[in-house]
Amino acid sequence: MTSQLITPAAAAPVPATATNPVLRVPPAAPAEAAAHFGASLAFHADVSDVAAALAADGDPGFVLLDSRSTASWDQGHIPGAVHLPTALIAEQARELLDPAVPVVTYCWGPGCNGAARAALALAELGYRVKEMLGGFEYWAREGFAFETWQGEERRAADPLTAPADADDCGC
Repeated sequence: MTSQLITPAAAAPVPATATNPVLRVPPAAPAEAAAHFGASLAFHADVSDVAAALAADGDPGFVLLDSRSTASWDQGHIPGAVHLPTALIAEQARELLDPAVPVVTYCWGPGCNGAARAALALAELGYRVKEMLGGFEYWAREGFAFETWQGEERRAADPLTAPADADDCGC
């Protein structure tokens, strides 16, 4: 017996051996997809949403935490972020962070899991936490200001990461 896939467009069975690599494994049921993507948003924030929250008047409702080394922090960090390297979270978090305030962690970029390690360490201490997707790399690539040991800098937005002619990507 050949297993079958259902295509949304035709709603007709398609052999599982179809050459379409996207539908080789069928999409999850809508309720499962909603649970998965809802959970993802509970654990992650993106760079532009963090930037918008920090730029708005008043308290953003979270603390932004840079979990990188001091040398990395000096190379560039997001203004207003708290610097707490992952290795020091267990001993210093209670001194620097209010457990009642959510924490958003970041590290270098999407090729680094340092923000996830920091988020895990904080969650294990009882903090509510999210990871900022893209990290410092995408903060800089999207054209947001950052600080170095020499002062504030800003790069032109990379058109592959941010809209060229708009303040908002619309997503």
